[in-house]
Amino acid sequence: MTEAITKKNNVTWFNGYVSREDRETLHGHKGAVIWFTGLSASGKSTIAHLVEKELHQQGCSTYALDGDNVRHGLCSDLVFTPEDRAENIRRIGEMVKLFVDTGIIVLSAFISPYRKDRQKLRSLFHDGQFLEIYVDCPSETCSKRDQKGLYAKAKAGVIKEFTGISAPYEPPEQPDLVIRAYKQDAKAAAEHVVYLIKQRNIIKAD
Repeated sequence: MTEAITKKNNVTWFNGYVSREDRETLHGHKGAVIWFTGLSASGKSTIAHLVEKELHQQGCSTYALDGDNVRHGLCSDLVFTPEDRAENIRRIGEMVKLFVDTGIIVLSAFISPYRKDRQKLRSLFHDGQFLEIYVDCPSETCSKRDQKGLYAKAKAGVIKEFTGISAPYEPPEQPDLVIRAYKQDAKAAAEHVVYLIKQRNIIKAD
């Protein structure tokens, strides 16, 4: 499909004179995306930002992407139907791919409820560039943590197609890491993620 559109519009990919490896050498680490998936209020964004803070303190070039923030701009025209959710993740994936090509470590926190969409994401990247972190937390616990009142609105029928209430969430079958957010605090979880990043040689171990 993409190839057909490219031919139709006479678009050709231009390879620049600075490679991803060159940029990674400048940064002192590899480019990668750490993709946090889980229910709303499971703790994804908090953990992602804690990981970013730790990596930044270690001299890494990072950027954190949050679901609500992206929907303010890049995906402001989308709603929450399955089709729009897929398009939301597709756009984010293409954007993140550009970030990774610059040699940056991207911390992405999105519900991303469907396995097929997350698999498409993974297929955009080379081996070792994409780490899927499943932030596991029961909807009952998420509902109690929810400071925005979204779960209450969803249960009352005010918010339609809300993941975990009126729309499905498909847990990852083979994530790179599972965080039991109902058992572990965010700081400890972030430490586990940083350890994994070092273990996968994205950054150098101490």
